[in-house]
Amino acid sequence: MHHTLRLGYSRSMSTTGIITNAIRTKLQSALQTKHLEVINESHMHNVPKNAETHFKVVVVSDKFDGLALIKRHRLVNDILKDELQNGVHALSIVAKTPEQWDSSDKVVESSPNCRGGFGK
Repeated sequence: MHHTLRLGYSRSMSTTGIITNAIRTKLQSALQTKHLEVINESHMHNVPKNAETHFKVVVVSDKFDGLALIKRHRLVNDILKDELQNGVHALSIVAKTPEQWDSSDKVVESSPNCRGGFGK
């Protein structure tokens, strides 16, 4: 009997895509993450079904210790520069140290739905 283990569910309930997996793999490898969520929020925007264009990442890593929030975000953006140059239009980042994560309620608020751009 063959069993398949599915990892990395997105909140849109679609199957995990190539870009989602690339983001997860790169962040895990570069940051030795203690906790990582890669959430495809593309379904909240005016994009084709199963698009991988808008993401939220929740990253918990010891590598953030002593880094200001802006430097944490730059680090994540640098790790994902290829994806950001090739189709990922938006990346929301929650970057915490393990201590910050452990002392938080561990709940990440959903992003607001897209308003259509251009003030619509």
